[in-house]
Amino acid sequence: MIDSPITSAPAAQAHRPAAVSLGRGLDLKNPVMLASGTVSYGEELNRLTDLNAVGALVTKAISLEVREGNPPQRIVETPSGMLNAIGLANVGVEKFISEKLPFLRRLDLHTLVNIVGKSVDDYCEVVRRLESVEGVSGYEINLSCPNVKGECIIFGVSERATFEITSALRKVTNRHLMIKLTPNVTSIASIATAAAEGGADSLSLINTVVGMAVDYKSRQPKLKNITGGLSGPAIKPIALAKVWEVYQAVTVPIVGMGGIASFEDAMEFLLVGARAVQVGTMNFVQPTIGETLARQIERFFENPANGSIENYIGSLNVPKSQPS
Repeated sequence: MIDSPITSAPAAQAHRPAAVSLGRGLDLKNPVMLASGTVSYGEELNRLTDLNAVGALVTKAISLEVREGNPPQRIVETPSGMLNAIGLANVGVEKFISEKLPFLRRLDLHTLVNIVGKSVDDYCEVVRRLESVEGVSGYEINLSCPNVKGECIIFGVSERATFEITSALRKVTNRHLMIKLTPNVTSIASIATAAAEGGADSLSLINTVVGMAVDYKSRQPKLKNITGGLSGPAIKPIALAKVWEVYQAVTVPIVGMGGIASFEDAMEFLLVGARAVQVGTMNFVQPTIGETLARQIERFFENPANGSIENYIGSLNVPKSQPS
């Protein structure tokens, strides 16, 4: 059990070599965040690692009402990855405020609440109810859930819908607004641009990739939902390419995720333009991964020979095209 002191607010960033800012009050002591859906509401992981070591935690998706999610089987292990079709199961916004947020308030990190809904009004209402409570640094807006049929996925694949929901949410809150993008689109750069124009403070990408697993003996899908979201190291090359693509298209800060399992992985995401990273599936495999990566990145940038984190971000050396 981690017996580290718990304080009431994120620590000051002065003299922290790996500190980064995502804008609108989201100043992180280091660029490591724990991804939504992999650390539940934080307290469950607290006995296994020092949550205060990372820059931020993103909660499970929170909806207006309680959600039971999809029926099992809803998780399947795959080569170098995992398929999930949880279906956004959560306690609902009121129970989150009364039962889950008190613990999160005591941590020395930023807390972002992942928000989902069936309509623009749903999203806005969840944010409205959270606006009056302390302990929330901002919101990660989930427009891209590939295992819930007919809901948030419809927003994340349309430029117009992405712009409209981002604009609506921007009118509701002055807190940090992070839009989570799906890779399951023709042009992620176009969706990213729409979110930025709608008022997003930052973008997080990528969400899971649509995948499927079947049993050839029973001739049945392994997931009750048939398809689900693929995460883990298997999707890292896709995620890197999408972060790089978006980095070329927008100026708002990017939070990269998708298959991060090591220090090298995290550094690669920073190199292609992410200002911060989220660790997801590996939290199930190695609960201390976030703490470990945070300390490794801090040590790297403590060495003057490695330069500053600001100079490192987006510094990929791409060879100039040769004339044909």
